[in-house]
Amino acid sequence: MNDISDSIDAAEAKAVLEAALLVAGEPVQPAQLAKLFDPALPVDAVRALLEELARDWSSHRVELVQVASGWRFQGTRTIQPYLDRLAPEKPPRYSRAVMETLAIIAYRQPVTRGDIENIRGVVVSTQIIQALENRGWIDVVGHRETPGRPALYATTRRFLDDLGLRSLEELPPLEEIAKTLQLEPQPAAVAEAAARPDDSEEEPAAATGTGG
Repeated sequence: MNDISDSIDAAEAKAVLEAALLVAGEPVQPAQLAKLFDPALPVDAVRALLEELARDWSSHRVELVQVASGWRFQGTRTIQPYLDRLAPEKPPRYSRAVMETLAIIAYRQPVTRGDIENIRGVVVSTQIIQALENRGWIDVVGHRETPGRPALYATTRRFLDDLGLRSLEELPPLEEIAKTLQLEPQPAAVAEAAARPDDSEEEPAAATGTGG
């Protein structure tokens, strides 16, 4: 393969990447993986090797995938029920109120607590916001330049990682988010309101909530 150092061939480089990702246990960015080599490989070459490696594993019950925080190995959907038995304790199943709040943030971000309350029609408790922050799914990405400068909330890379997504553009239907993240289903009316654009002024594109 072009751009591979003279000191290492493509097969050896793939083996190094494979071992590093299997041991890491969490997503790793190509730029970080490139530094495994001396001299460091070009990031584009690392991406190409990762794509080859993903194809190599495509027939296995473990797959190499790209998510928001980088590349990682994970079990396929067919094997996941067996893997769940290794950790029988289920993550907390959040309430409908938490799901409604998360859905609004995910599809309308960045939003303030007031925005969420206008859509839901009820007060958003501090506990709901804290539950989502503690799980690492949302974070404050700025403040709206209005009286009181309310905090703007957006989703994080951790949220996308837990859904197995690379970007917000890949967000699935709300029902699939609920199933994947162990959340209770939400009413269709809230789903429609969360996804429907309004006439409010758009925030700067930099505050999209994919960082974190």
